[in-house]
Amino acid sequence: MNMPMQPEPLRKWPKSQSSRVPYWVYSDPVVYQAELEKIFYGPHWSYVGLEAEIPEVGSFKTTWIGEKPLIMVRSSEQEITVVENRCAHRGVRFCRHKLGKAKEFVCPYHQWMYDLEGNLMGVPFRRGVRKKGGMPQDFDPKQHGLTRLRVESVNGAVWATFSQHTPPFRQYLGPRMFKHYQRVYSGRPLKVLGYNRQRIPANWKLMMENIKDPYHAGLLHVFFVTFGLFRADQKSAVEMDDSGKHGILISRKGEQKENDVTAGMRNFDNELTLEDDSILDYKHELPGEDTVGMITVFPSVILQQQVNSLSTRQIIPRGPGEMDFVWTHFGYADDDDEMHQRRLNQANLFGPAGLVSADDGEVVAFSQDGLGAFDNAEAVVEMGGHDTGNTDHMVTETAIRAMYEYYREVMGY
Repeated sequence: MNMPMQPEPLRKWPKSQSSRVPYWVYSDPVVYQAELEKIFYGPHWSYVGLEAEIPEVGSFKTTWIGEKPLIMVRSSEQEITVVENRCAHRGVRFCRHKLGKAKEFVCPYHQWMYDLEGNLMGVPFRRGVRKKGGMPQDFDPKQHGLTRLRVESVNGAVWATFSQHTPPFRQYLGPRMFKHYQRVYSGRPLKVLGYNRQRIPANWKLMMENIKDPYHAGLLHVFFVTFGLFRADQKSAVEMDDSGKHGILISRKGEQKENDVTAGMRNFDNELTLEDDSILDYKHELPGEDTVGMITVFPSVILQQQVNSLSTRQIIPRGPGEMDFVWTHFGYADDDDEMHQRRLNQANLFGPAGLVSADDGEVVAFSQDGLGAFDNAEAVVEMGGHDTGNTDHMVTETAIRAMYEYYREVMGY
């Protein structure tokens, strides 16, 4: 009997190491479809929201993993349920509100009704009308509920997966990254401050790379460089979990001054001043001396702590060359008025029009313009060498290399 042959990889990686990344990973539609199945719908936890967004029974939020629409709902006082936003009857994406409150979910097309856990509770004309029509006798409502995902709510953030093989969330992050996660998500109740949304014409991996890349931060961002929030002459580190898929950029706010490092920075502007410098009013509040902790949880979210600005940045792929980027700004429920205002002020550094983050949205779009046009070229990811170890500086691309080591394994390259 002939055994079936193992499928060949979609394409061949041009080099053995991950310090060279082929451009086609950012533009090939076949590769993109494989990413959805193996990564977003595979054994990975994806961020879907904060508990604070659904505070009461019946509170819900619509969200996405990959291209699949979902509903996160507080189905009871102690339970959060995540279901596919897809009617089991004819596939209608029936819930259209970003946030809301409901006693049940009803599809507008044929009024099939589901409870908050996704169980099918009502089918109009199930028994027919005047003994005519209706569903077959063997139709079982228990077999036609909404598809439920596995869910873990961990210290205020909610994670979901389509796979039964995804390890528990704490194990998925690994001990080193979970320690950093707990620094902000300590179990202290959170409070949502607001949202930003933007659609960026770039591949989803480019945003993951961007936040794993401290090399650009002190060069691209005029605000960071000039006002000493994040630049190469500060005490900093790059750390990853053992698999390389998750990472964190760590830094400590420095002085606003010229020195031998800033002398070589084209974007350092010593004459740049602020009409209102309250945006730089930082108050130390978290354990340790670090003022920046930018965590990338593969594949779907960046967990930002940048001075007193806290946010999640959710990545929603919309095709090989496009993504939605959703910012949820938050604080702690017990923040005093002064800290609440400080967080609101500092939120202006980030988001689609932020004094810092506007640069990122634009530059990754520029990247897609170049990457998508030259299918057979390679990105050179060699700053700091070829290895994928942790570092105590930010002049490195080690976390990008580590991510692609993991990516190649998952994708079969």
